[in-house]
Amino acid sequence: MYYLGLTARLLLILVFVVTAVGKSWRRESFDAFVSSLTALRLFPRRLSSPAAVATIAAEMLTAVLLAVPATASVGLGLSIVLLAVFVAGILAARRGGRQVPCRCFGGTGAPLGVPHVIRNALLAAVAAMGLVATALASAPDAPHPGGAAIGAVTAAVGTLLVVRMDDLLALASAHPTTAGPSGGPTRPAVRPHR
Repeated sequence: MYYLGLTARLLLILVFVVTAVGKSWRRESFDAFVSSLTALRLFPRRLSSPAAVATIAAEMLTAVLLAVPATASVGLGLSIVLLAVFVAGILAARRGGRQVPCRCFGGTGAPLGVPHVIRNALLAAVAAMGLVATALASAPDAPHPGGAAIGAVTAAVGTLLVVRMDDLLALASAHPTTAGPSGGPTRPAVRPHR
């Protein structure tokens, strides 16, 4: 159970650090995030910039709390709250019919929608699982290097999938070319000129 909790913590640390840094490392990224919050129209326009700063600060604080074993449970609880707020914000914007690009990781993404709700809900489930595992298992005196390594690799792969979700969904929804008789792609039919 300890390594399950450790993996959950590492995954969430990586996700929150990547998202906070992605939204704040360049002025253009931060401005784009502020613009996306304004477009959500969940609060007055003048609060968009303070809300952006508060979001980034909350993500970094959560990552720090998760990294310190003594505050890991608080970090996991804060992760659940933060992710629930993100889900509520996306659902409210969708109900209002607003198509706002995801600036979750700083870049231009697909419009916020059901995949983003599912992603945040799954991350909240990971945090809840980590909270239960942390409560039920005490840290070993000397963590096993193999268990820690497996947890770290799993967290890194999970983070990559979370961060690149929009790209993976776009790739999955691309139309494959049909194969011709020789196994190569078919060419569109050429219509004769009249």
